[in-house]
Amino acid sequence: MSVQRRHLLQILSFAFGSSVIPFRKQSAAAAQNSTSPANSAPPAKAATMNESAGAEMEKVTGIGGLFFRAHDPKALGLWYQQNLGITLEPSSNGGPVWQQEAGPTVFTPFPETTKYFGDPQKMWMVNFRVRNLDKLAAQLQATGIEVKVYPADATGHFAHLHDPEGNPIELWQPAK
Repeated sequence: MSVQRRHLLQILSFAFGSSVIPFRKQSAAAAQNSTSPANSAPPAKAATMNESAGAEMEKVTGIGGLFFRAHDPKALGLWYQQNLGITLEPSSNGGPVWQQEAGPTVFTPFPETTKYFGDPQKMWMVNFRVRNLDKLAAQLQATGIEVKVYPADATGHFAHLHDPEGNPIELWQPAK
């Protein structure tokens, strides 16, 4: 299992409790040997306390948008709409926007030298939760989009692909 997957397991275990995320002995040991000190509080708990006042800190409730540069924004937006079903920004007030289903969201910076995103010039990768990864991968492949599907592990089932401008995309079907 890659270091990034172990890191993801560690983050999910802090967020949802280790009883929800089934660890293999090797993964749990690797997660404990991460770069954070062994006696530090889990990030999810440490971030919610305001140390100066001892009160719970106000926090964001989710991701409200993902904005990025594109060579051809209209064509790229259409690609996301046609292939991944993401409704674009409404063109009028009160127009429908893409509604996400409730579920876990992992937010984590990677080392700038990571190979996980592929092209080292790409500074971000979006991970989309899916209900049926195999079905979506087959649907994308049928339109000529190259999708690399990985074997499922303790955190779920993953696949990687790129949009027409080469931006990395990860699809994730969380483990049940």
